[in-house]
Amino acid sequence: MLTTLAIAHYRSLRDLIVPLAGLNVVTGPNGSGKSNVYRALRLLAATARGGVIPSLAREGGLPSTLWAGPERFSRAMLAGEAPVQGTRRHEPVNLRLGFAGDDFGYAIDLGLPIPGPTQFSLDPVIKRECIWSGPLWRPAALLVDRHGASLRTRADDGDWQTVPQTIASFDSMMTEFADPHGAPEMLAVREQIRSWRFYDYFRTDAGAPARVPQIGTHTPVLADDGADLAAALQTIREIGSPRALDDAVSDAFPGARIDIANRDGRFEVTMQQQGLLRPLKAAELSDGTLRYLLLIAALLTPRPPALLVLNEPETSLHPDLLPALGRLIAQASTHSQVLVVSHAARLIASLERDSGSQSLVLEKELGATRIAGADELDLPAWKWPTR
Repeated sequence: MLTTLAIAHYRSLRDLIVPLAGLNVVTGPNGSGKSNVYRALRLLAATARGGVIPSLAREGGLPSTLWAGPERFSRAMLAGEAPVQGTRRHEPVNLRLGFAGDDFGYAIDLGLPIPGPTQFSLDPVIKRECIWSGPLWRPAALLVDRHGASLRTRADDGDWQTVPQTIASFDSMMTEFADPHGAPEMLAVREQIRSWRFYDYFRTDAGAPARVPQIGTHTPVLADDGADLAAALQTIREIGSPRALDDAVSDAFPGARIDIANRDGRFEVTMQQQGLLRPLKAAELSDGTLRYLLLIAALLTPRPPALLVLNEPETSLHPDLLPALGRLIAQASTHSQVLVVSHAARLIASLERDSGSQSLVLEKELGATRIAGADELDLPAWKWPTR
């Protein structure tokens, strides 16, 4: 389980250290930085799949995603006694992402490229990557260390071994190096990150793929867009927990039941609702009902991830469905670490009441996101690897 998430200089997240529990709810007013926390986590996940540089390029490159305020705030600025203005920089321009748990920690430091004969001006440069043992970075705990193009690993006797291959400035060591004997920690951290799962957009419009029959194959993991909903629900019924599936449906829609129609290998969701003489096809379901079925498929997965992240799952749901959704999320947190980004008071109250979730309320101070009511003593210890 992750215990700390650290983000520096990404949009409004100037220097944010987030303590993490088994079930976490990130909330706060509009514009407080909730979406930035979600996007930063997705960037971290992209490192294990070689996608962090393209992801930043799609956001406009490093200059567009960097913290836009001053490097530091003076006491007079914080007190409102002086205008916010730029100061002389003490550190190089960087965007840093990291996390830690009881076993391992990981951090990546991205910076601006050195001007040269290249057209790839939006590609940031990976300056340093580290994997260490335990919750806090320190030189003695380092296990895998990447400086620029060079990579070294710590052997069993404690000595460092330099890896002969060099790594391009736009490639993460997580995708370019794999040695189960020389660096098993690298594989462990990489596979952990690759298991993370994110859901922030389900299509429920009239043309949504989930509304029409799809070729059915075993689907233990629901697709990001929910296109394979019928196959995912049938997989839960056959190799997961059919009772949990039926309970989740009846908890939200009393007296209702879902079945999967199979016509020549094409699966389609049908829903029998109380008082109706025939089941409704997916094309006939309301947006909210279909979205709730998609959330059921995501949360009752027979292959739970190490980390499950939901971004505003309450979208298009009637408020009366939110307590049932809270119970479903709490159930998922018994198998996975869960982080929910939400501003739905009823969902947050349900999670706090039924599962004892940790609420992280974000606010802004001079444009920078911070955890409301938290001081340095409340936050986990964290140190960034130096360049």
